[in-house]
Amino acid sequence: MHLVLEYLAFFIAFRYYVILRKNSSDTISTSNRLSIIIGAVFGALLLSRLVAFLENPVIHYEQGWITLFNNKTIMGGLFGGLLGVELAKKSIGEKQSSGDLFTLPIILGIIIGRIGCFLAGIREFTYGKATSSFLGMDLGDGIPRHPLALYEIIFLVFLFITIKRLQKKPNRFENGTYFKIFMLTYFGFRFFIEFLKPNTFFFLGLSSIQLLCLICWIYYYQTLRKGIQNARKKLHLL
Repeated sequence: MHLVLEYLAFFIAFRYYVILRKNSSDTISTSNRLSIIIGAVFGALLLSRLVAFLENPVIHYEQGWITLFNNKTIMGGLFGGLLGVELAKKSIGEKQSSGDLFTLPIILGIIIGRIGCFLAGIREFTYGKATSSFLGMDLGDGIPRHPLALYEIIFLVFLFITIKRLQKKPNRFENGTYFKIFMLTYFGFRFFIEFLKPNTFFFLGLSSIQLLCLICWIYYYQTLRKGIQNARKKLHLL
């Protein structure tokens, strides 16, 4: 079921992207869009597996190369896809931001994929630590654990609705802002929720995914700085 929902997530997300592009005034040509998508795919394939390997390199090394190629993480996929897109845009000379059109399809795809992760229980490394709180669920090993996949689904549904509503107000943000909002909020959410996973923490008490979250925030430093400055200006006006 997890594999079925994973492929279904790709299919539905792409169909949703096609619908959004048809109903939008996309100024990026079809050929350039295709180059951008190809760059995203290759970047996502590479970094999704690298970050997944770094989550627990000893176990992955012992299980062999086949396991290494099969294991992947959406966090590495997203950031690798971002880098792949930037490289593709540089190679074709495309200067316009391309992320907004992908934002909602990506969120929808992750939601569908996380349903599969939840149904997989402890067979997929999206389960949480054991807990005695009322939120604990038996995910297949008889131990009440944090259902992290459900937490993520709830967060992503809220984020999807929020961005959808923001997009109904034209010219509120400059092009590319919605994708940046998604990346910053999702990576921020994942940074904190990773503390609820039975992770291997390698450096500064952080996991490989948490380190990637910090790298993402550094990457978007200018966006954060502008957002803080705009928030301060609005507070002064009040």
